[in-house]
Amino acid sequence: MKDKIRNFLAKHIKGHNVEDADDIFALGLVSSLFTMQLVLFVEQEFDFEVSSDDLDIANFRTVNAIAALVERNLQPVSARPD
Repeated sequence: MKDKIRNFLAKHIKGHNVEDADDIFALGLVSSLFTMQLVLFVEQEFDFEVSSDDLDIANFRTVNAIAALVERNLQPVSARPD
């Protein structure tokens, strides 16, 4: 999963090797407008709809945060925390 996320970011971020904990927004590697591209990528690649509750920039700042978002949403509904 993280490889897919890293590969997507590498296509859009030239000249910087993004580490899993790098905050791509704080480092100035992407703009806030890129967030929508990232949301669409996550939805299409991992086949779920990002809820309005999950549309928080904190969920998209790092590879680790994106992977955690995907993992939460791929869990069966009965296994998700309240």
